Amino acid sequence: MSSERVITVPNALSVARLIGVPIFLWLILVPHADGWAFLVLVIAGVTDWLDGALARMLNQQSRVGELLDPAADRLYIAATIVGLALRSIIPWWIVIALVARDVLLLGLVPLLRKHGMLTLPVTMLGKAATFCLLWGFPTLLLSTFDTWWGSVAGAAGWAFSLWGVALYWWAGLDYIRTARALSRTGITRHMA
Repeated sequence: MSSERVITVPNALSVARLIGVPIFLWLILVPHADGWAFLVLVIAGVTDWLDGALARMLNQQSRVGELLDPAADRLYIAATIVGLALRSIIPWWIVIALVARDVLLLGLVPLLRKHGMLTLPVTMLGKAATFCLLWGFPTLLLSTFDTWWGSVAGAAGWAFSLWGVALYWWAGLDYIRTARALSRTGITRHMA
C-alpha cells in the first residue's frame, strides 16, 4: 500500500538517479568518456532495482515513488537513446520507435484521470522491457571500444536492445488493454 511520504530511502535513490541523467549526457556527448558514461548507467540500473527492493523491504512504498521511479527510467532511456543516436551508435529508428510508444500511451492520461489514477501499475512485462533497455543500451556503449570484448558487448547489446524495444511495445499494448478494461468496468480509484 502506498503512503503519502515523500522523504524515504527509495525516493532518495530515485532522485540520485535523476541527478545522474545530465552527468551521463555530458560524459557521452562532450568528452566521449564512454567508460564513465557506462558506469553511470550501471549505477542507475542497480539503484533502479535497489529502490524497488528497499521500498518493499522497508515498507516505504509511496505515491511519490510510484511517479519518480518510472520517470527516472524514462529519462534514462531517453537520454541514453538520444546520446547513442547523436553518436551514431544506434540508428534513429530505435529512438522513433520508443518515443512513438510513449506518445501513444500519453493518450491514456485523460482516461486514467477520469478514473482517479495518475498512472497504471507497472507490470512485470514493463519491468522486463525496461530491464532489457537499461542493460542493452549501456552494453552497446561498450561496443565503441575496439577490442574483442567490445565486439562481444556489441552483440549482447543489440540482443538486449532489440528485445527491449519489442517488449516495450508489447508492454505498451498491454497498458492500453488494461486501460480499456478499466474504462469498460468503470472502476474509479479515489486519490487523496
